[in-house]
Amino acid sequence: MNTRKEQLAAFNRLLDIMDDLREKCPWDKKQTLESLRHLTIEETYELADAILDNDLPEIKNELGDVLLHIIFYAKIGSEKKSFDIGDVANAISDKLIHRHPHIYGDVKVKDEAEVKKNWEQLKLKEGKTSVLEGVPKSLPAVVKANRIQEKVAGVGFDWEKPEQVWEKVQEELTELNEEIKVGNKENTEKEFGDVLFSMINYARFIGVNPENALEKTNKKFINRFQFLEKAAKEEGKELSDMSLVEMDVYWEKSKEFFK
Repeated sequence: MNTRKEQLAAFNRLLDIMDDLREKCPWDKKQTLESLRHLTIEETYELADAILDNDLPEIKNELGDVLLHIIFYAKIGSEKKSFDIGDVANAISDKLIHRHPHIYGDVKVKDEAEVKKNWEQLKLKEGKTSVLEGVPKSLPAVVKANRIQEKVAGVGFDWEKPEQVWEKVQEELTELNEEIKVGNKENTEKEFGDVLFSMINYARFIGVNPENALEKTNKKFINRFQFLEKAAKEEGKELSDMSLVEMDVYWEKSKEFFK
């Protein structure tokens, strides 16, 4: 592993390269804060994929891509004479010190829950009018629901036991089934949303990240279905010509294969 001196030297090297690219590369010279935005989102998702795959070499590579974007934004900020990478680092350092009085002050906490509660209360003291102000509007719905629930729980608006949340899930499922029977599409959609929201809340209570859980299931399904496609093709069969019973044979084999 690199020493702190070597780490700082590597960071300084990246800053120098960014200066060169911004001055000499036609593509890099054209980029703006807005043009980089969608690329940053893409890089973040690629990092998230590597994390779920537990691919440490790829995590390192994707972290580099994300770091490059941070440096890029800071470079553009310095050109606008608004901020530079030093301002960015100092701002987050100041925020971390302010929001960790149990480390840098005399506040005592007994557990992680108290740390989260203090964090949200400190943000309100900083001028925020709502604990939900920090939830980005463009977050995917599952992630957003989880963050909303975490934030309101940080100020005490929460259930006490997992059993209470599970009862709420059952209640929402009953209401969904009632609307399905009635046939009202709009109300069915609302109740389905309530079921998802309550399930995401339950996930939090049992220590499961709902976004990670769903994405792992997505990956599992993709692997199994592609196994099915490959196995059928090797036997000269087309899925569109097969019955569900026939496909299910390969599906069961895929479950055994990926155990």
